[in-house]
Amino acid sequence: MDSRSFEEMVFVDNTSRIVDTQWSPVRIGVYAKHLKHWLQYFPLEQMHFVSGERLIENPADEMLKVQQFLGLRPVINHKHFYLKSRKGFPCILKPNRQKGSHPHCLGETKGRIHPMIDPSVIRRLRDFYKPFNIKFYRMVNQD
Repeated sequence: MDSRSFEEMVFVDNTSRIVDTQWSPVRIGVYAKHLKHWLQYFPLEQMHFVSGERLIENPADEMLKVQQFLGLRPVINHKHFYLKSRKGFPCILKPNRQKGSHPHCLGETKGRIHPMIDPSVIRRLRDFYKPFNIKFYRMVNQD
């Protein structure tokens, strides 16, 4: 496990504030690059994009969109979700024929408490990702 701080890992060096595009957590967020690859094999019409932010804020609405995209009869709705306040991520209530509903939450690595990050670092990363995000939004015709 790397003992360096987030700030030390996200920049090539802390003086220049050049984002380290070789670091996997940075590379993975350049969605336009990944989508370009997938579009070589699948048309955009066969893809559905889920907003991670909206999935956390309102999972039932996002799941309704998924069900509609797949042409399924909507069965998952707001009654299937509850917020596990300790983690901040919604959990789903899975029906169990013998015992009623039982909760299923994401694993321990999801919803964990993240360290405080200097606001200037967050601004720098937003600036870094902005052109890539604009390109991605144009590619998928949505924001």
